Amino acid sequence: MKSHNGLKLAYLLAVLNAVIIGISFLFAKIALDYAQPLDTLMYRFAVSFLGISLPVALGIVKLRYRGKPIGKALLLSSMYPLGFFTLQAYGLQHATAAEAGILYAFTPIVTMLCASIFLKESTNRIQKLAIFFSVFGVVFIFLMKGAELDISNITGISLLILTSVSFAGYSVMARSLSKQFSPSEISYLMLSTGFVVFLISSLLTHRKLGSFESLLTPLSHPLFIVSILFLGLVSSLVTALASTYVLSKIEASQMSVFTNLSTLVTIAAGALFLEEEVTRYHVIGSVLIIVGVLGTQYYSGRTKEIRKLKRSV
Repeated sequence: MKSHNGLKLAYLLAVLNAVIIGISFLFAKIALDYAQPLDTLMYRFAVSFLGISLPVALGIVKLRYRGKPIGKALLLSSMYPLGFFTLQAYGLQHATAAEAGILYAFTPIVTMLCASIFLKESTNRIQKLAIFFSVFGVVFIFLMKGAELDISNITGISLLILTSVSFAGYSVMARSLSKQFSPSEISYLMLSTGFVVFLISSLLTHRKLGSFESLLTPLSHPLFIVSILFLGLVSSLVTALASTYVLSKIEASQMSVFTNLSTLVTIAAGALFLEEEVTRYHVIGSVLIIVGVLGTQYYSGRTKEIRKLKRSV
């Protein structure tokens, strides 16, 4: 009963994770109107680091790292957030947001391949088909909007492909490390590493350009502060805790397919707050995504039941 409740919470948090990521695109756009990408990341992870450090300092959250593989956890941090956000930032300098959306949609497929190799996770044919539906739903929406991949832009496309590899690597490694670390311990290392690295990178960049005064300028804008608070506390801190918990309960390939739900949230948020049009192809793509997510989870349960029956026989 306890494990069943933990599984239900994992699915709930996976959906919440996708909702937050979908909404975060709006706040990221606002923040980038006032600050450079590297400064935005520095402020974002400064807020998330302070957010998770407060309960640790008060003794509400206990961290126990003694005897645990810290090196592996730091390698995890190099994949996400460091690798993912750095590759994404530089990739978007050479490619469009639409190209990033198309390529990021393939993350569940990359995760499925990595999980099968390193975690020996298996997916049946129906699950593979469901994952394909989910990925195709996202790609279909972007293609119908007129987006296309510029193959000649090899630099941008290569960097954006590596963001999918980076997130897939994080999902697989976090799944493995969840047996040795608690979600809080993994999240604290991820967020603190992100804060230190992005802070040093931002300061060195401003020192080189002689532009330290521009580092504080964004803080005079209330919209920037609100955006950074959301990105730091909700989009970074809450999602870090949620995703590590989810990966301790369900397989990495199952978790990754939930990321495509964020596309639906972005569409809905754009329609509600930016008055963007929702067309027929949005609806068709959304249905494909939902069918893919539900199919992956449902047939995962069916596969586990069959395995149990085979073992009992």
